[in-house]
Amino acid sequence: MLDFTSDIADDVAPSRTAEPAPADRVLLDAYSNAVIDVTERVGPAVVRVETGPKVRNARERGGLGSGIVISPDGLVLTNSHVVGAAKEIRLRDTEGFVSDAHVLGVDPDTDLALLRADGARDLAYASLGNSKSLRRGQLVVAIGNPLGFESTVTAGVVSALGRSIRSVSGRTIEDVIQTDAALNPGNSGGPLVSSAAEVIGINTAIISGAQGICFAVASNTAQFVLSEIIRHGYVRRAYIGVAGQTAPVPRRHAVVAGVDNTMGALLAQIEPDSPAAKAGLLPGDVVIRLDGANINGVDDLIRALDRDRIGRTLSMDVLRLGRLRAIDIHPVERKPARQ
Repeated sequence: MLDFTSDIADDVAPSRTAEPAPADRVLLDAYSNAVIDVTERVGPAVVRVETGPKVRNARERGGLGSGIVISPDGLVLTNSHVVGAAKEIRLRDTEGFVSDAHVLGVDPDTDLALLRADGARDLAYASLGNSKSLRRGQLVVAIGNPLGFESTVTAGVVSALGRSIRSVSGRTIEDVIQTDAALNPGNSGGPLVSSAAEVIGINTAIISGAQGICFAVASNTAQFVLSEIIRHGYVRRAYIGVAGQTAPVPRRHAVVAGVDNTMGALLAQIEPDSPAAKAGLLPGDVVIRLDGANINGVDDLIRALDRDRIGRTLSMDVLRLGRLRAIDIHPVERKPARQ
């Protein structure tokens, strides 16, 4: 940059490159050091997840993803879409060591899967943190194997909290973390890590065509799924046997029924011999309340059918032909997803 206010009589003033102020250098070093520290502490616990036969031909294709070891005896969290229906799974660590693994349980509704490395002990592992303590703008680091490039590190911030995205099963994944840490195919199943080197999310999805909009399943959700799989082999949820969609509640129907709902869960299909069929629900009914909780759409209905409502008789309020009806329904336990 030229200084035109200089009194120096030279024809051309010397050009100088501006150096960052001391405070800026300190901040840059702090940021870099934080990312380096997280990478060194958590990086060895990140594994490459390979699916499919070891020797492949033109008809047999495998998949690649990432995973995070969460215990020294070889428990590994990854995405259920990474595992899929694979019969052969291998884990490759940062040092190139390969171990066979098997699936302990999958939960397509949260896109999570729990694996165990066969015969591996005393592995490097990372701890799950408390995702409820996150704040927007907080530094996060994503570690994984994007596009097959192993042990890749990207950094960013928590862009938003409490997002909801649709899982491969069609169910809504709640309390999802949005981040701008760059993710690509192959990052799936890898950890999203805080500056304290705690895993606060499992990277799960990107939006095609978007820049800086990526998602991770919150660590508290992963902890719940982990405990359910260890205890039962799957995640327990309630089931009533309906298919539906979110639909508006006509104002005149709401006034006549004396309800405040503007939206509800419109039932499109009732499975034969299901709890819904036994309770007398019909296609066209609009669910507006279940067990005291307002239902403003199909996602609210799905969310309400958790493990705490299995085996209980619940009160359900529905609008049928514009009139409010109270129905007792007895949810049962949903069958686990096939592995």
